[in-house]
Amino acid sequence: MSRVYNFSAGPAVLPEEVLREAGEEILDYQGTGMSVMEMSHRSKAFEGIIGDAEKALRELMNIPDNYKVLFLQGGASQQFAMIPMNLMKNKVADYINTGQWSKKAISEAKIYGKVNVLASSEDKTFSYIPDLKGLKISDDADYVYICHNNTIYGTKYNNLPEVGEKVLVADMSSDFLSEPVDVTKYGLIFAGAQKNVGPAGVVIVIIREDLITEDVLPGTPTMLRYKTHADNGSLYNTPPAYGIYICGKVFKWVQNKGGLEAMKKINEEKAAILYNYLDSSSMFKGTVVKEDRSLMNVPFVTGSDELDAKFVKEAKAAGFENLKGHRSVGGMRASIYNAMPTEGVKALVEFMKKFEEENK
Repeated sequence: MSRVYNFSAGPAVLPEEVLREAGEEILDYQGTGMSVMEMSHRSKAFEGIIGDAEKALRELMNIPDNYKVLFLQGGASQQFAMIPMNLMKNKVADYINTGQWSKKAISEAKIYGKVNVLASSEDKTFSYIPDLKGLKISDDADYVYICHNNTIYGTKYNNLPEVGEKVLVADMSSDFLSEPVDVTKYGLIFAGAQKNVGPAGVVIVIIREDLITEDVLPGTPTMLRYKTHADNGSLYNTPPAYGIYICGKVFKWVQNKGGLEAMKKINEEKAAILYNYLDSSSMFKGTVVKEDRSLMNVPFVTGSDELDAKFVKEAKAAGFENLKGHRSVGGMRASIYNAMPTEGVKALVEFMKKFEEENK
């Protein structure tokens, strides 16, 4: 069977070259006579895999020496608790609410302290990024939290809030490695791997060293302390070894594409193909204000639930998978991460044109 065009929001499409390379090594990784899945995480071979993965990520993102790179488990959702447990010294934090994942992070942080919601776009179903000018950052806030790209609603921060000396924390799960990032603007960046980087089961945390301390909230489990993992090179316990191996291959794939500047250009070109069609279509409409549109996640609707359902069904039959929108937005959503080829976006637009013609 030929491969479909997979527009899933996550777990999502991976580069075909990476999958083929991993397939060739599945039984015997570089002469070890075993798969990475079978390998001790204490072995020299695996130490090389995780070391190479970190090195490639540091090069790609220009990560300064005073930041640690951690490969953890528990997904991005575990970070919703781990962040306040480790960073909420005053038991106060500021959050900006731009969707489902921000709301979950806010709800979790409230278990540990006071949460100030500085701004929200919930009034218009999270179809825009709130105005960040003149935000009143709380004097006693330990950090300011944003979700950089909103997978469900298809919005993205093109500018960052001015936080002064405060620590900026960002969930970058769905746009990680899609464009260059100035790591120094953040105290902590985290990303679930399963959208743009690798298989489910790995979360990547990039954290400034001064934020890694013994001074955590009382009752914080050993496994939920950043210091535990930083002190042990992400090998305190058995890590998600195979997932890290695939992430390392994806990092090298991005490097081979020309790095993050080149990736951004490709992603902008891909997104423009789809957005330009949505802007000209009389049937399909994007749901996000133009200036806040994500390059990664593109929600759209016809305005008719019946027509939406028909489109998703016919698209699936034509080899376009996972286009059904999230239940909180409805309609459709095309996630066009780094590994989605431009041909896939072009083919989708051609199918949409045909569908529009046939269903006028």
